[in-house]
Amino acid sequence: MVMLSSLELIRRVPLFAMLSAAQADAVAQAVSKCRYKRGAFLVEQGQMSDALTILLSGRARVFTTDARGREVILATLESGDCIGEMSLIDGQPHSATVRAESQCDALLLGRTQFLRCLYEDASLTQGILESLVRRLRSADQKIESLALMDVYGRVARVLIEAAVQDEHQRWIVREKISRQDLAKMVGASREMVSRVMKDLEERGFVQTTAEGAMCIQPKLQRPL
Repeated sequence: MVMLSSLELIRRVPLFAMLSAAQADAVAQAVSKCRYKRGAFLVEQGQMSDALTILLSGRARVFTTDARGREVILATLESGDCIGEMSLIDGQPHSATVRAESQCDALLLGRTQFLRCLYEDASLTQGILESLVRRLRSADQKIESLALMDVYGRVARVLIEAAVQDEHQRWIVREKISRQDLAKMVGASREMVSRVMKDLEERGFVQTTAEGAMCIQPKLQRPL
């Protein structure tokens, strides 16, 4: 197995792709490598950390928890995604917890070096701004769903957003989403989500392929 240097790893991260050779080398010297086992917390809601985490491999889940221990799943992060930039910028505790859903390899970049890169490189600043804007838009859509859609509509939106088109022009949800996780994504009980999914399957909106993935019918995108 080929072991890549920190500089080679940095160059594979979209956020750092436009750094000059000198800047990339400085970042490479400042980062450290870290491996998280499945179930480990990368950051925790309400806590502070002093480093930017950049996922190199694996998947991690972003969620918040209320005082009663109820979880709401906000997003799933994959290779190339960054964690903790908001806290590093405003100096406030993390607003959500990020937990490894599989083994994750990551790079850690300390706050001082991260802020220096922001000040010195416009492309990195632009990349961070675009990442924050994407999160804001996603949050706006989630708020809109919770405020204006019933559970059917919220479940349909999650499935549509998770689907990708395969070689047969079918819309497929490749990653298995449990009923419990789906409930946490849409702010409903597991029982309610199970009833919705059963109804969608009976009405032909959702089908299971021979490979075990979910196939989403285009008509699901129209009002139910």
